[in-house]
Amino acid sequence: MTVFKALTIAGSDSGGGAGIQADLKTFQELGAYGMSAITAVTAQNTLGVHGVYPVTTEGIVKQIDAIGEDLGTDALKTGMLFSSEVIEAVSERIRHYGWKNVVVDPVMIAKGGAKLLQDEAVRALIEKLVPLTAVITPNIPEAEVLTGKKIETLDERKEAAERLVDMGADSVVIKGGHAEDSEVVDLFYDGKAFEELISPRIDTRHTHGTGCTFSAAVTAQLAKGYSMKEAVVTGKAFIRAAIEDELGIGGGHGPTNHWAYQKRGEVK
Repeated sequence: MTVFKALTIAGSDSGGGAGIQADLKTFQELGAYGMSAITAVTAQNTLGVHGVYPVTTEGIVKQIDAIGEDLGTDALKTGMLFSSEVIEAVSERIRHYGWKNVVVDPVMIAKGGAKLLQDEAVRALIEKLVPLTAVITPNIPEAEVLTGKKIETLDERKEAAERLVDMGADSVVIKGGHAEDSEVVDLFYDGKAFEELISPRIDTRHTHGTGCTFSAAVTAQLAKGYSMKEAVVTGKAFIRAAIEDELGIGGGHGPTNHWAYQKRGEVK
């Protein structure tokens, strides 16, 4: 029996819609064995983030080493890394273990507006982590921060994707959910060619954890041996199903439905 292993290095979401919880649910739904290194504990629900309690850098490294020295991983993703010290430490351990299928979700701001990445950490992310990245999956505001450029048009998204590859990423997905268009256009760039992944915009407030879930789905598929393009296409289908079949829980930005894709019988 072949066991495909996926690791998430991210923060904990007590509401279960994003972060470690969303990642592990997604790994499980797509048939990958999920493991975690928790970078911070957050007190949050659909109404917002009510507290962020970082894990020490030593504690994060110990968790990663516990995986690296015994279980290993076929792919990994990073989410909320919070500080430059943590980013540098995580990057060093990824290099140490020679892990290649690295998916970076550059989590910066929560749906409710709480800052989840310190300002000085952005430079560390660009310099230390992006060069190790198989794919980076920013939304438009995150891509603006990373590139230092305002993004309003599709051509500007393409320029941002090219800039991120120049920074060292192998490939890029700039998610289009923040654009004010009737359709959601996620732009995939593999360093050579662009592909627009288009889907209808769904009118719902239940979108908490979409970025985490999408990047986790990509990670699971890479762990299972799929190509980057195949992994991204499945990630798009997974999150679309999770948004469409909404759970409708919570009084604010509710979580997506992590079991919707499997219930549709679409799992590869």
